[in-house]
Parts: sequence; C-alpha cells; structure tokens
Amino acid sequence: MRLIRFIATASAAALIACPAIALAQGADTTPAPPAAAPAPATPALPSIPKITGGADIYDTLKAAGEFTILLKAVDQSGLAPVLQKYPNLTFFAPTDQAFNALPPDVLTKLMAANDTAANQLQQVLKYHLINAQVDASKIRGAKGPVPTVEGASVNLDGSNPDDLKVDTADIIQTDIRTTNGGIIHVVDKVLIPSNSPYAPGFGSTPAAPPAAQ
Repeated sequence: MRLIRFIATASAAALIACPAIALAQGADTTPAPPAAAPAPATPALPSIPKITGGADIYDTLKAAGEFTILLKAVDQSGLAPVLQKYPNLTFFAPTDQAFNALPPDVLTKLMAANDTAANQLQQVLKYHLINAQVDASKIRGAKGPVPTVEGASVNLDGSNPDDLKVDTADIIQTDIRTTNGGIIHVVDKVLIPSNSPYAPGFGSTPAAPPAAQ
C-alpha cells in the first residue's frame, strides 16, 4: 500500500513539475534556424489529347487535329507521299504550339511559298524522320545519336525514364503506332539540324585562336 501511495505521489509531482520544465525551456531566446526553402516543383510537360494510330503517319496526324501547321509544312515540302506510303518509319511530330514557339520570322520564312523555302522546310522535316522503328523501349535507358533521313543525327536521351528527349525537345506522347508499322512520338519543340540556316549560330565564324606569345 505504501508503495502504491509513493508511486501515485511521485506521478503527481512529475505532472506538476512538467509545466515548470516547459516554461524553463520556453525561456530560451536562441533563435531557431531558418526553415529550408522547399525544392522548386518540376514543371509539368505539356499534354495533348490521346492520339489513336491510323493507317499511316500522315492520316494519323490529320485525324488528331493538333498538327495543322505540321501538315501544311509536310504538304508544302512534298513529304506527304513519304509519310503515307513508306512503312516502319519513326516521326517526331511537333504540335501547333511547338511551331508557334518558333521566332515569328523563322516560321514565316519556312512557310513561304517559294522553292528555297520548300527545300529548307523539307530539310527540317526530314530531320524529324528516322528510317526505322524506334519505340520508347529503345530510347529508355539509352543515350546517343541516331541518323535521320536528313542525314544528320538527332540525339536521343532516355536517361530519365519519365522525360524522354530528342535533342532539346521533350517527347510528350510516345508510341503512336500506325497500321503500316509507323511510329509517331509527339514533341514540344521543332527540331532544327545544325546545318540549317535557321539553327542557332549557323554560319558564324569561329573565334581565332589567341596569338602565341
């Protein structure tokens, strides 16, 4: 009985002492360290309505409704029959938003109705085209150049499996498959080959090396 009373008395004393301890701790005027700033959120990739594959690349893009500028460019450059007739191609398709993000003078010059513009436009579009089936499974976990129909190579980067890239463009929808074996990847930028007059730095003269002392 005495042991029980002792435990009860000690417990009560502890409860009474707790506010005093808390008060003593609260009297500490040392400023708390500043809270760490939250990490910036990763911007979400643009999204488009889900696209269903059709008979070929051209018909699929036409039915989607998101590629009106691209289709006009394909028609003007004479590439429509290629996208319709040839099987097992891979095409990186820029959306209307991607074309509208180009500098206005570049888009105007590319879409001009003359032979020079048509040739330059064809060069740019062929840089989006690979003469082989390259689906997302071949891009994920890999990184390196792949030759295009234009002749130059695009750089595919699948090192981040949640953000596949071709050159500096994000692939925002992958593996739209057509009946004739074509594959469409939707991209958020227009790809410009380095040998195009519209590529940044095209035609610039490299700086001369410093003179020997």
